[in-house]
Amino acid sequence: MCLGVPMQVQTISGDLAVCEIDGVQREASLMMLDGVAVGDFVLIHAGFAIEKLDEEDAQQTLALFRQVLADGGGPE
Repeated sequence: MCLGVPMQVQTISGDLAVCEIDGVQREASLMMLDGVAVGDFVLIHAGFAIEKLDEEDAQQTLALFRQVLADGGGPE
């Protein structure tokens, strides 16, 4: 199973972005996407931004992740 995590772009330097969510920062490659700007939400998987998301979709996905974690991490 693969998991992509929505994160917000904080800084961009060349093809690398520093992205953050809930105080966790990760560096990710932007080589697969065009038109990403600071403040955008992107889906991060294996160190790459693989999709640009609108903020509403990103927040809905993050809310689901948070709920799963609050419920103990998933199905038994």
